[in-house]
Amino acid sequence: MYEDLLPVGSVVLLKDGNKRLMITGRVQARRGDTHVYDYSGCLFPEGLTGVDSLYFFDHSAIDTVFFIGFQDEEELAFKKQLSQLGELYVDNDGNIVAR
Repeated sequence: MYEDLLPVGSVVLLKDGNKRLMITGRVQARRGDTHVYDYSGCLFPEGLTGVDSLYFFDHSAIDTVFFIGFQDEEELAFKKQLSQLGELYVDNDGNIVAR
């Protein structure tokens, strides 16, 4: 379910977007939301400028990939772990857990 996610540091443009985002996290949940998003990101090149400058989006929302973030053995092992995750949801305490 979470195979082929881009690494942290990747820079993308979303469909109908006009500003690039840099991926800052994967398999993320927004406080008060029950959806588990593929990514969180911040504006590029500005970076994280405040609590309201973090964006949540899914892989299907990406239109263009401008840069693929750093990948080494640790990243490849993490991607393997992500690819083995089943369906996830946000529980009543705000934690991401498997169904």
